[in-house]
Amino acid sequence: MLPTLPEYLQRQLPAQYGPDTARLIEEGFTRRRPVTLRVNTLRTTPEAVLRTLEAAGIAAERVPWYADALLLPEAREDALRALPLYDSGEIYLQSLSAMVPALLLSPQPGETILDMAAAPGGKTTQLSALSGGGALITACEKNRIRAERLQFNLDRQGARRVVVMQQDARQLDDLFSFEKILLDAPCTGSGTLLLIEGEPQRRMDESWVKKTVATQTALLNKALRLLQPGHEMVYSTCSILESENEGVLRAVLPRFGAEVLPIDPALTAALPCLPVTLPGTLCIRPTERYEGFFVARIRKGR
Repeated sequence: MLPTLPEYLQRQLPAQYGPDTARLIEEGFTRRRPVTLRVNTLRTTPEAVLRTLEAAGIAAERVPWYADALLLPEAREDALRALPLYDSGEIYLQSLSAMVPALLLSPQPGETILDMAAAPGGKTTQLSALSGGGALITACEKNRIRAERLQFNLDRQGARRVVVMQQDARQLDDLFSFEKILLDAPCTGSGTLLLIEGEPQRRMDESWVKKTVATQTALLNKALRLLQPGHEMVYSTCSILESENEGVLRAVLPRFGAEVLPIDPALTAALPCLPVTLPGTLCIRPTERYEGFFVARIRKGR
């Protein structure tokens, strides 16, 4: 018998989404997701990786909305880790949903970018690759061991124009200034449950959600203080709870004259989306291919 959802989610998901959508979400938590990866274009090309996988007898599918993403329907992660291209940093194992925030930030060469909660480095290295290695990235991680892992992944992926700061991003000096910011905020992980794996119930109750929301609110306030006026940032979580997503944005954005920017309809049409209460935001529904994930593009007022 599969584990059941935490009681908090059993109450909250039907209240937020209605019983039919809540059942779809719970069904998504029972699906075994295939391995997905991002080709590191600082090291190689998708075509070269596809040739290597074919030679190894590993089938791969292109992802229509992202040229650098591959889905491996039958492969296991250990088979990928055994290939030389894994240790050489030519690929990065990453969920499809987690690739969306960096794509939406659209980093460009020469831009100053802050990644506020960077470890273990999947989105940081993706930002570097998307900019052709030309963006000037500051990556924050307060935990020493996680910061060391972040630096290891940056080195392996060849993301050289990245400075790691072992620092709680909430404590960054307001004298810092960035042209773009990625805040993939710490969250409850309510979108990433894997009941099919027999994962034990996480701690998920009202007091913990409130504590998490307080952290997210503080981080977003700091992000908008550090973001240059008229410039953009992305806020994301791997949660599907409104309190951690639209609720945080509603509490913070008006203080800075900030607005939510629309997301390309071609992308939203390609993804399984949940209903949102703040127009322009995106919440990905957990399915057999996707984790639950929330993303918003934000522009600070001038």
